[in-house]
Amino acid sequence: MTTGSVPPASLLGPLARIAMAAGAAIEQVRREAAMGLVEKPDGSPLTDADLAADLVIRAGLAEAAPGIPVVCEEGAACEDMSAPRYFLIDPLDGTREFVAGDADYTVNIALIEHGRPVAGVVFAPRDGRLWSGAEGCGATRQDGAGPARPVRVRATDGGLVAVASRSHRDAATEAFLAWLGVSETRCVGSSLKFCLVAEGGADVYPRFGPTMAWDTAAGQAVLEAAGGAVFCPEGKPFRYTPENGWRNGAFIAWGASRPPIAS
Repeated sequence: MTTGSVPPASLLGPLARIAMAAGAAIEQVRREAAMGLVEKPDGSPLTDADLAADLVIRAGLAEAAPGIPVVCEEGAACEDMSAPRYFLIDPLDGTREFVAGDADYTVNIALIEHGRPVAGVVFAPRDGRLWSGAEGCGATRQDGAGPARPVRVRATDGGLVAVASRSHRDAATEAFLAWLGVSETRCVGSSLKFCLVAEGGADVYPRFGPTMAWDTAAGQAVLEAAGGAVFCPEGKPFRYTPENGWRNGAFIAWGASRPPIAS
């Protein structure tokens, strides 16, 4: 079987092992307190942990899935989105949280097919939580060395619980949450927001401020495998295409309860 024909679900095991190895590299940098912090041209931070995780993931994917292109945050300027199948990774999502000493940072690895995230893993190195999901086989959460357990978006006929960015709340988000009439809003960082909706801890995650494709693809894959969906505000499915580029537009990630989209 060629790499291009490998079913997405069969890659979840290797992707999980690679993400955990990258997480171990991140945690080693944190323990050594030698981050090598610099500022990238766009003003975002870059640390030795980002670079160490990047090396681990690239090496792991080259061994586990040779022939599938790898697009990473640190090298995306040299890549395009025209390949029918590629990995989209963020070695350290939530670098600001990592630098600040918070725990809300993740390793994100997604498999994209024709613009759709069909498999993904999200690993939280600080506490060892791992979410995995692939099209057609559902999603799971594993805590440390414990067994993986299925997760599913929750059905609710009561007040909606929203999850929002810890550091990027804006007026558009506040207006949308007010329109929905949410009963509670939880704030977390990184792709953990998608995972919270995927496991039934929240019902909706709106994002109107800027994000990049590698920030969202793995979390979207987990959420959609768990029964959720991600849409543009106008109601179109949220995709990763050359027309859209690496910078995402606005999106709304939903669990089981999706009200009509506001125009």
